[in-house]
Amino acid sequence: MVAAAPAPGKSATPVSHGKVTDNLYMSLGAFEDAVSGEDPKVKAMIDRTDIGGVQVVAPWKALEGKKGEYTWSRLDNALKYLQERHKKLFVQVQDRFFDVAMKDAKVPQYVKDEGGVAPTVDENPDNPTTHGAMAAQWNKEVRADFQAMLKAMAKKFDGKLAGVNLPETAVEVDTKTDQTKYTSKSYIDAEIDNMRYGKKVFTKTQFIQYINFLPDDDDHKRMKEMFDLARDKKIGIGGPDTLPDRKYQMENSYKFLHAYKDALPLVAMAVQEPDINAKDPQTGKPFTRERFTDFAHDYLGARQMFWTTEADWLQKPTA
Repeated sequence: MVAAAPAPGKSATPVSHGKVTDNLYMSLGAFEDAVSGEDPKVKAMIDRTDIGGVQVVAPWKALEGKKGEYTWSRLDNALKYLQERHKKLFVQVQDRFFDVAMKDAKVPQYVKDEGGVAPTVDENPDNPTTHGAMAAQWNKEVRADFQAMLKAMAKKFDGKLAGVNLPETAVEVDTKTDQTKYTSKSYIDAEIDNMRYGKKVFTKTQFIQYINFLPDDDDHKRMKEMFDLARDKKIGIGGPDTLPDRKYQMENSYKFLHAYKDALPLVAMAVQEPDINAKDPQTGKPFTRERFTDFAHDYLGARQMFWTTEADWLQKPTA
């Protein structure tokens, strides 16, 4: 039985959810391959009349090389390409990486050199255990560098991008090998601080935090704290996976999204590769496009959806 949804607390002007806008979801590199012509299939998807824009995942390393030296040309090119086609650009700033060796994590080299990367393990019940790495945001120096990058990004792109989001909160640091002094409390405190900071610097572009799970938060007090902050500061909330009626999702962020959907400025949900292969508990078959969309819109309050280019409906001509 799913736990009762939390009350959102303070009353807020209800948000009109309107219609869902469909967008593509891909890495910055995959986007560049498409627009260069190396992947004509995806290039054609971008031009579909039923696609409103693209969410590109931009790793921290792609935006900052040496400390304080930022490179915006790749985002500039993506924005120009989409604006010419009357499409919108959302950017997910990535500081954590799955199924990758620590040395290959796409964070600036200086962050690695200063010991600012932590080892992670992913024990997703739907997939084999994998190991990855993330920027140690609980380290004040690392977080200060990350926030400096967000500030510079806002100075360049605030009001030009449709949205900027930080990635999912689900993380499990491998404490057996970690040397960054990670604790679940310091991690969540850092996530909240980055949420506040992102909203502070992005005043025109909608700032969004993805929330799915939190470590050592069985009573969900910290998750409620994050949703309360989002409501009060008008921060958008989203998630990396849309999995209708999936039990472990319903017992975590989904119940909060459902309870707070009318108090949030924006809910944005992704449908990634694992999601399209997951089985619908109602039918035992893969989820349909309609099932994804109806659940995201009606239950979670989503107005923006970001689809993997592997979704079956994208392989067919526009209806």
